[in-house]
Amino acid sequence: MLVRDAVLSALVLAIGLFPVPLLPLPLGHIGWTIGLACWTALLVHACWRWPVATLLATAPVFAGVNFWAAAVLPVITFAAARRIAPARRLWLAVLATAVVDFALMLAFESAQFNGFGEVVAGYAVSAVLLLVLPAAVGALLGHRRPRVRLLQERNEYLERAQQLTAAKARVEERGHIAGEMHDMLGHRLSLISIHAGALELSAAKDAPELSGQAVLLRTTASSALSELREILGVLRGAEESDLGPDDRIGTRTDVEDLVAESRSAGIDVDLRWTGADLDHADPRTRRAVHRVVREGLTNVHKHASTARTGVEIVVESDRVHVRVVNGPAQAGGRRLPGTRSGLVGLDERISLLDGNLHSGPTPEGGFLVAAAIPTHPAGTDRPDPSVLPDQPPPEPLAAEALTWPRVLGAGCLGMLAVLPVVIGLVMLVVALVIG
Repeated sequence: MLVRDAVLSALVLAIGLFPVPLLPLPLGHIGWTIGLACWTALLVHACWRWPVATLLATAPVFAGVNFWAAAVLPVITFAAARRIAPARRLWLAVLATAVVDFALMLAFESAQFNGFGEVVAGYAVSAVLLLVLPAAVGALLGHRRPRVRLLQERNEYLERAQQLTAAKARVEERGHIAGEMHDMLGHRLSLISIHAGALELSAAKDAPELSGQAVLLRTTASSALSELREILGVLRGAEESDLGPDDRIGTRTDVEDLVAESRSAGIDVDLRWTGADLDHADPRTRRAVHRVVREGLTNVHKHASTARTGVEIVVESDRVHVRVVNGPAQAGGRRLPGTRSGLVGLDERISLLDGNLHSGPTPEGGFLVAAAIPTHPAGTDRPDPSVLPDQPPPEPLAAEALTWPRVLGAGCLGMLAVLPVVIGLVMLVVALVIG
């Protein structure tokens, strides 16, 4: 700011002092010329802070004898007019400046008074070129700035309101889906759990050999209810830490329970755990470990229920390695069709944690599901659509942005004010060179 003011003031001072060494000025005019040049340079510095006072203070330069200093007045008037608001205040200041200019001009030219009509005509042309038109251009651009800023604020407000409305609609839709799932699936799973409990009691009395299958059916239905509540909590925006039953998911105790359930269902499965427990691991990592083990054992139940199975978990400082591998299924064992959709979903979840999953047949004829998962993955599982907008908002309109119509309109009006002054200066220089 200070550097800009100093440079502009020095430039205006140089323009105002231009005729002193080049023109044969009378001795009395030299002092006036230097004084008006210095006064004009001070006005350049003051127009940013005191625009009204600066506009009124241009009267001595307007009516003075330094034509070169007066040539800078359109720029000073333009800069001051941009900072005067409202419009009534600006034009009152312009009117007061015009009256003072006219009075000073009459006082300066009283000694060489050639006719009141000529003085008024000359003053009118000068006032229009040096005062009125620059003030109009400054008012046009200066009053546009707050309006553009207001439009920018309204645009940002509307964008935020639109994003919040879209987020609210997503949350409501997810809540609706959660309600439908709770009403339909929750009721059916509750009935299955109740009937499985009753079947467990009957089997314990009448068919002890089926008691284990009945217990498995009841515990599976109970687990399905718990997982349904977990999914409903995610749909309703609940945090993982608020889900309660997840506190022990993926720990050694949880994995041992999964293996015990499979043993009770008739699967020959062993667990080998190496390293520390996962109590302090990231909840997303523990959840992924649980799902890898569960998915691997589920596939064994469906496709190789008679095969020997091993679950291996190796906990390192920064990663957890999980393996569920089974041998070849014996002939005559039951085998259910599969779609691999569970493995696909598991692969997507682990990839989001910067881990990797491998699944496929082994050379011995069995099947392997292996995963390597970071203990403390960075970031989040996935972006929350209720928070992030569908697409980034457009760049806000800059407060100083000009459209082409504004540029052309303001430029033409400014040229109308500056061009006569430039032509006058050129003619004066030509006359001096020829003379």
